[in-house]
Amino acid sequence: MNKNAFPRVALSPQVILNCGAGGSCHGGWPMQVYEFAHHHGIPEDSCQNYLAADPQFPECTDAQVCKECTWPPGTGKCWGVTDYRNWKVHDYGDVAGVHNMKAEIYMRGPIGCVISVTQKFEDYTSGIYKDNGETPIGGHELALVGFGVDSDTGEEYWIGRNSWGTYWGENGFFRIEMGNNALGIEEQCDWGVPYLAEN
Repeated sequence: MNKNAFPRVALSPQVILNCGAGGSCHGGWPMQVYEFAHHHGIPEDSCQNYLAADPQFPECTDAQVCKECTWPPGTGKCWGVTDYRNWKVHDYGDVAGVHNMKAEIYMRGPIGCVISVTQKFEDYTSGIYKDNGETPIGGHELALVGFGVDSDTGEEYWIGRNSWGTYWGENGFFRIEMGNNALGIEEQCDWGVPYLAEN
């Protein structure tokens, strides 16, 4: 939305977990996350670093949304911060099908898509992933950030960003065949249009 201008924004996924705003580390509902972002907003990652862990009791205290702690870490002295940049979504919805998905990415940028994860996808390292009908082992939401065409084969593919770290796939990204609904990637996608909300 900001044409890749500085500063780049990385929102805090931990706030979604801490506030019970759409799911847990075991799965979630993207539309509930967008609804939370619409009504409450989400701070940047520097406010609440990602722990990849569910809180024992989800709550939206100031310290669970944005906190500051004394140095060195682990001293147990942390407090909630109330004056921070808060990003909201003013419009959101769902999208499916190759043509509609390409149009949404072209017009407004990345979309989130649900997939059925297979062992082959977990083991992906590079190239254009092709679905072989393997039995799924779980569901997962990831981002489609673009699309392209293989210069040698003419095959169209989606370009995706995963959340499993830069050691996975193509430096955290992947390519997957387009038009065959590989892993169900063309069935259930979502989009949101952000704006900067004043506190």
